[in-house]
Amino acid sequence: MLRVADKPESGVSEARTDEWSECLGLIAKNQDRAAFTRLFRHFAPLMKAYALSGSTLSANHADELVQEVMLKVWQKAGAFDARKAAASTWIYTIARNCRTDLYRRLQKFDTPLSAEDVSPEQEDPDAFSLLQQQRNRDKIRELVNTLPTEQAQILAKVYMEGKSHSEVAGEMDIPLGTVKSRVRLALQKLAIQIERKPHE
Repeated sequence: MLRVADKPESGVSEARTDEWSECLGLIAKNQDRAAFTRLFRHFAPLMKAYALSGSTLSANHADELVQEVMLKVWQKAGAFDARKAAASTWIYTIARNCRTDLYRRLQKFDTPLSAEDVSPEQEDPDAFSLLQQQRNRDKIRELVNTLPTEQAQILAKVYMEGKSHSEVAGEMDIPLGTVKSRVRLALQKLAIQIERKPHE
């Protein structure tokens, strides 16, 4: 596995150094249970939501899928290559394959199976990221309420309503630079608040 300090060969991406990639590295190298616990707490709820999203799976089957995926993550962490994919994409691929296998097993018992249940290869690999955003939305809204009104208002328009900085500037009749400044300050304050909260 490429060390972060190594210079990548031409055409080869540098290894990622995000928290989840590092957790997988620790699990692969040392069977680090603390790293696995952090990984499990973050990804298990996302995988359960993924299992239940638009499917016929029961909550029990979703829990079974989570356990199966995390067992594979523990066993196969050494196969993860941070140069080729993000940790979330790698784990998502395992989850997708396990979900397909689960549907096939259930189909043997005449469990209803819809076309949407079997994910095509083109399925968006950022599904975990989208689920993470949904999961965090309530927490973010709560934190946004602690910001000054003018910052909270602009942040809501940009990130909740999906408007551009220019659109917000025109709508609120304020300079574009003011919008960008308030967004930057608001994000800095949110980052501080999030760091103060204990990890789940």
